[in-house]
Amino acid sequence: MNKAITDGLVLTPPKFELGLGVWSSENGTAGSATYLSAANAALVAADADFGSCLELVKTASTQKLRYMGQTPIQPGMYLRITARVKAMSGNLPSVRIAGYAMNGSNAHVTGLTEVGTSIALTTYGSVVTVQAIVGTGAKGGVDMPWGTAPIYGFFGLDLTGTNGGVVRIDDIEIEDITEAFLRDMMDWVDVRDYGAKGDGSTNDRAAFVAADAAAAGRGILVPAGTYYIATALTIRAPIRFVGSLTMPTAERLILMAQYDFPTYAAAFGDELLGLKKALQALFGYTDHISLDLKGRRVEVSEPIDVKALAPDISSFSNRRVIHNGALNVVDGDAWTPTVVTSQAGYNINAPYTLTGVSNIANIAVGSLVTGSGVGREVYVRAVDVASSTLTLSQPFFGGSGTRTLTFTRFKYVLDFSGIAKLDRFNIDDIEILCNGIASGIMLPVTGEMFHIRDCYINRPKHRGITSIGRGCQDLLVDRCQFLSNEGTVAAPDRVSIAMNVNANDTKIRESRFVRFRHTMVLAGTGHLIVGCHWFQGDDTALGPRLPGLIFCQPNVQSAVTGNYVDNSTIEWTNEYAPSPNFGTEYSFGGLTVTGNTFVCIRTAAWFTWFSVKPYGSGHFIQGLSVTGNVFRTVDCTIDRIEKVDTTYASLDNERMRNVVFEANAFNGITQMTVSPVMLQVDQASAQTVWTASAGAWLPFGGWARNVESLVAEGPITNTAGARVTSMPYVNVESGTSKSNVLVVWPEAAKGRVQVKVRVDNPN
Repeated sequence: MNKAITDGLVLTPPKFELGLGVWSSENGTAGSATYLSAANAALVAADADFGSCLELVKTASTQKLRYMGQTPIQPGMYLRITARVKAMSGNLPSVRIAGYAMNGSNAHVTGLTEVGTSIALTTYGSVVTVQAIVGTGAKGGVDMPWGTAPIYGFFGLDLTGTNGGVVRIDDIEIEDITEAFLRDMMDWVDVRDYGAKGDGSTNDRAAFVAADAAAAGRGILVPAGTYYIATALTIRAPIRFVGSLTMPTAERLILMAQYDFPTYAAAFGDELLGLKKALQALFGYTDHISLDLKGRRVEVSEPIDVKALAPDISSFSNRRVIHNGALNVVDGDAWTPTVVTSQAGYNINAPYTLTGVSNIANIAVGSLVTGSGVGREVYVRAVDVASSTLTLSQPFFGGSGTRTLTFTRFKYVLDFSGIAKLDRFNIDDIEILCNGIASGIMLPVTGEMFHIRDCYINRPKHRGITSIGRGCQDLLVDRCQFLSNEGTVAAPDRVSIAMNVNANDTKIRESRFVRFRHTMVLAGTGHLIVGCHWFQGDDTALGPRLPGLIFCQPNVQSAVTGNYVDNSTIEWTNEYAPSPNFGTEYSFGGLTVTGNTFVCIRTAAWFTWFSVKPYGSGHFIQGLSVTGNVFRTVDCTIDRIEKVDTTYASLDNERMRNVVFEANAFNGITQMTVSPVMLQVDQASAQTVWTASAGAWLPFGGWARNVESLVAEGPITNTAGARVTSMPYVNVESGTSKSNVLVVWPEAAKGRVQVKVRVDNPN
């Protein structure tokens, strides 16, 4: 590229013979003294070497010669000034190319290099060529890098050294040599051409902005070097990084034409920092809604604290997506959990608050709370150091009082806990390789529609997905794989939990969970668990099995449909009730378990797939449907499929309502569980009272509370063999366990009846 050709710029000054009135003996500015009629300047018409030329006597310490025309300086353009001189007589001076930089306000731009290399004249009559290059960028070979502030200059030469010498000067040439600084392909602009230094300390932001503005459909090249950008920067043009950027943590880089992980990794010369800055940008503007990792694996050496990347964001509700890559945890001290032991006061009248918390400054938001009277998966939601109070994700069940508690803050690959509210964030097709070192994802404090789909959470050390508040409202987990780090550990010795939920309306679908201590710990209501497979077995013979799916709220309004429940229990508790005894709330109910496959392998006979565990007295079941499931054992036989865990209390059988166990298949189970159950009563000798024993069939050791139907199969006859046509009546809840039904006839009778008995009141 040559601007003299392409844009018609006039660069070379006029010949001396055309007049010395445009040649200044000062800096070249308007009004400065010229060599016209100067005593120390004369035109020579026919020099043997130069032809027409200027003869000058050096009379000042720095004898200046400047063309007074405004020679333009444009971004990306490089000019070479050439002068040929020879000493004629007197003292021998030195000579150098010189200039005077001017800005758009016609003012001098100070602080720049305005002279070239000085060359000494050593002999008379010998022609010496002196040159210097001026341009906007600090490139190799540029003698006077002026940046973008000057827009024109006055150029010529200086004679320095002892006065009294006489020299002759050929006509000065100025030429565009930009092509010497460009590569063959010119579909980009170089940030150095716009004043970027790349020294790691000079703020190069203005140069990047100028290059972006000048790109006009071309790309931007960032050459080798470290470019400091002091404040937020948006680049609209495509950009290629050979060098790298450094920016303050809170300042955003937004690459609108190339918003993807590889570009950010190149921009900062570091994969993890590049990922952090790309995530920061994801929350910083709306032109892009998704961050594509481009199938790359990022080495993650510390937790990614999303709030630290975007400290100005407390709430964000626009849909955002990170997808298509892997996050691989690298071991280090940054992943070590923080453990704090503290005393605190608890009052059931303020069930989400701990007061008088000692050592509170060391307790982090997101810490797991453990101790006496504390349910599973209770976390610190907020910390108020000034008042020594903590806010909990769930209440304690152990009553009021002061207790000693342990607060454990696990470290997560993606940690959103610092953001108060985050809606509609999606993680798609991402493998989180925790490697037994880190936990997976910590959700924000509040938010809706966090969606995790087609992801792998591989070998989390402690937790896969953790909710510390209500950030799990409407949580969606679809087609994901959760692979434990404890596959070879016996089930009771495991510590990892795949996920927990505190809020409502979770949809967990078509996902697979392998050998965690617990798979899902769910509070809230309205959950749909559909098409999943979770298995928690181990390699021990007849070993104990732990709960896999845990409902921590009594009235759940949830459905468990079409799942594969393997070597684990569905446990139903009220462990988050600050007053766990039944009061005015709903008791256990609202749960549908339909179309699932239940399997256990080499388990003890007392294992069950379904357990209700009330943490207080007076509770009952008022809405449970267990229908159309298949229960099967492998290499073992178990007693039954369900039980009541009476560690804290039993159920009130008198208040059972709308409890259905029917149309299930049982294989390898000693006693089927059915309600309503059809009982066949055969009475060989005539009796007025027949007994239908339903106890073993009814779920949860319940009572025979109602009879749906009673049908005689064949004739009912009396002692004489005559047919008895009178209807009997029934007495329910008979016997010491109240599990029998008495069929009472008006006279002694014998025969067979089919009695359909329920454990509940269906209405």
